[in-house]
Amino acid sequence: MSIEPDAPYEFRRGQGSVLLIACGALAREIVALIEANRWTHFDLACLPAKLHNRPERIPQAVRDKIREGRAKYRKIFVLYGDCGTGGELDRVLAEEGVERIEGPHCYAFFTGNALFATRTEDDVTSFYLTDYLARHFDKLIWEGLGIDRHPELLPLYFGNYERLVYLAQTEDAGLAQRAEQAAARLGLAYEHRFTGFGDLAPYLFARAT
Repeated sequence: MSIEPDAPYEFRRGQGSVLLIACGALAREIVALIEANRWTHFDLACLPAKLHNRPERIPQAVRDKIREGRAKYRKIFVLYGDCGTGGELDRVLAEEGVERIEGPHCYAFFTGNALFATRTEDDVTSFYLTDYLARHFDKLIWEGLGIDRHPELLPLYFGNYERLVYLAQTEDAGLAQRAEQAAARLGLAYEHRFTGFGDLAPYLFARAT
């Protein structure tokens, strides 16, 4: 299962009464949890992951998806952090009466929000990759930020970082190798941390009834 950064994604079983609206970068993990636990009442609608390069567009895109789903679903939950919207996503969700998973971004809730908060000071110069970002590093970061066309941008974007931290959802040697190669291309030290699904799993378990 590979969700391209510029593509939306939907997962439906035909029995869903609860809609999960998420970033496409989380699709693989959410579907894995749905299938492992046979949660037939969850449907999933993902917005393109490339919206993270234009986070000001996320709140309206989420609002549109909520309004699309209202007539069909008895409940809607949003699986996004603030993700660089400066509180605008939370304002939209308050207006729409929809809750989201707690956390500023997926790096925090994959790590576990409480644990991530204790590492904030030590990680201030860290750049993070998840499984999805390791898989799509070229398209979302190298090309998405224009470094492939303008290599002079590299120090402007990454000059204040010291290391790349790969927050791994799975034990995948191939993805770990990609993440380490990405660190080398960015001129950063490399660190691997296995997180699993972090707070995402208990959040969905608590809303599966």
